[in-house]
Amino acid sequence: MAVGLERPQTKAPPTAAPATQEAAASKTILLRVFRHSPSVADDAPRIVTYRVPRTRGMTVLDALLWVKENVDPGLAFRYSCRMGICGSCGMLINGKPELGCETQVADLGTDAIEVAPLVHFPVVRDVATDFTDFFSHHRRVMPYLIHRGNGDLAPVERELRQSEEQKLEYYQFTMCIMCGLCDAACPIVGMDKLYAGPQALAQAYRFAVDSRDEGWRERIDVVDDPHGCWRCELAGSCSAVCPKGVDPALGIQLLKRMVLRRRMRRT
Repeated sequence: MAVGLERPQTKAPPTAAPATQEAAASKTILLRVFRHSPSVADDAPRIVTYRVPRTRGMTVLDALLWVKENVDPGLAFRYSCRMGICGSCGMLINGKPELGCETQVADLGTDAIEVAPLVHFPVVRDVATDFTDFFSHHRRVMPYLIHRGNGDLAPVERELRQSEEQKLEYYQFTMCIMCGLCDAACPIVGMDKLYAGPQALAQAYRFAVDSRDEGWRERIDVVDDPHGCWRCELAGSCSAVCPKGVDPALGIQLLKRMVLRRRMRRT
């Protein structure tokens, strides 16, 4: 554990009452941030502490940005929209996978906040992680509509209509912002690097159940596999941390049911 870096604070006069000192302390938070650069030799993982001025409505991402702008420009983390839309700022906040931009400091109920990179993802630097495998699993399930028409993978020449009921079968799974929190929370992802993961499998179901899609035979080899939907043990942690209420655990169980029904039709 490295010695923390703290922004110099104005000391209260020796005669100041304890209540005054406590009030001053409540206006700041202690932000403990994981620091490590694997590409730098002898750069050991460590926790560095920063004292950050507390402001009304401050999020954890706001606190990290304050540190980067005022104390340590070299601090690395990922963010973009700051509105819970892009999914870039996924991180561990006090041990739980969350979006930094949506996590209010006031809601954490503590003045000491620890920030670390998402588990199950290789660290690029500090809080920024490598999503290469994550995106690879997503691409494997072919997350797009496959339409055959009169030939194999024919181009779409007319609107593919569907009813409101057909749309509602998959609509909640379209809310996925690919933040990676579900994969970070999944215990199976941590044990099996070949496992497709809750994000990819939920998206496989989203397209498989879409009435406009005709790509089941392309996806079956990915989802009906020891490292596919059958690897899920229904811990439910993926759904518990999803910031958009997608419920990937539900999608995987529905995918299992779909696979079994297709198997029964072939026998």
